[in-house]
Amino acid sequence: MRKIEPVLAILLAAALIAAAIAAPWLRFVLTIALAKGIAVLGIMLLLRAGQVSFGHALYVAFGAYIVAFLAPKLNDAVVLLAVAAVGAGLLGLVIGLFVTRYRQIFFGMLNLAMSMVFYSLLEKLYHITKGSDGIRVEIPPVAGQVLDRVAYEWTIFGIALGLALVLGLLLRLYLASPMGEALAGIKTRETRLEFMGVPARGVLLSAYVISAVVGGIGGALIAMTSRHVTPLLAYWTGSGELVFIAILGGAGGVLGPFLGAAAYELVRVYAAASFADAWQLILGSVLLLVILFAPGGLWGMAARAIGGRGR
Repeated sequence: MRKIEPVLAILLAAALIAAAIAAPWLRFVLTIALAKGIAVLGIMLLLRAGQVSFGHALYVAFGAYIVAFLAPKLNDAVVLLAVAAVGAGLLGLVIGLFVTRYRQIFFGMLNLAMSMVFYSLLEKLYHITKGSDGIRVEIPPVAGQVLDRVAYEWTIFGIALGLALVLGLLLRLYLASPMGEALAGIKTRETRLEFMGVPARGVLLSAYVISAVVGGIGGALIAMTSRHVTPLLAYWTGSGELVFIAILGGAGGVLGPFLGAAAYELVRVYAAASFADAWQLILGSVLLLVILFAPGGLWGMAARAIGGRGR
């Protein structure tokens, strides 16, 4: 299955491009889906270690607010993405030094607490963050080029797609490395890792920092796409959405987060348009069906259809 994963990635990318061309209004939806898929890559890493973060929207919001605050000064989308990635990684290192001491529900709830503290600060510091009104993000130049709205949207879509492919490849290589393989050891027999001389906390911390970096990149892309950031990005429902997508897509491969994100956004858009008062019920039903009949998520379903093992 791993051998054909790159081929499936190319086919999925081609399908997204074709959909964006055939239905231009989908360009925004698919860009958001790619951004969330990038953020969910970090959740997938933690799931490999048997840990679930219920507060990873913190890094999405942090990356988005870096773009909102620095856009007038740095004024270049490429630079903003790099700064958001570095800033989220540094924040993840600071928080990770604390939360990686814990496991299971304590790990998840401590991340949730950090996210809600950040949400509260964004809400209360109105003179800095504009509170629940949020901050509008003007269209920044891309690599020094000033673009009109349509060209800008296509460019951000292309950047999101390119980053999804590159980051997916890098994390695929990471998971196949000794550090990545050690994540599974944390889930199964952490004590054995320590006996072998592998520092389990260090392994988890490295994965946590990586997850924060991709979360910040996802948040920056969301800010550049929606061009408006609010504290709701850090709210617990945002973290729940990331976990929802991870379960829906499946954690068996790096394509799972993107399959889950695309399915989530498309189902939400069509369900909200058709059943405005019941779209949450439809989303919940979809997740329930996946859990009951496809525990491996959409990626697991694809793997079984092809005849692989979803890895």
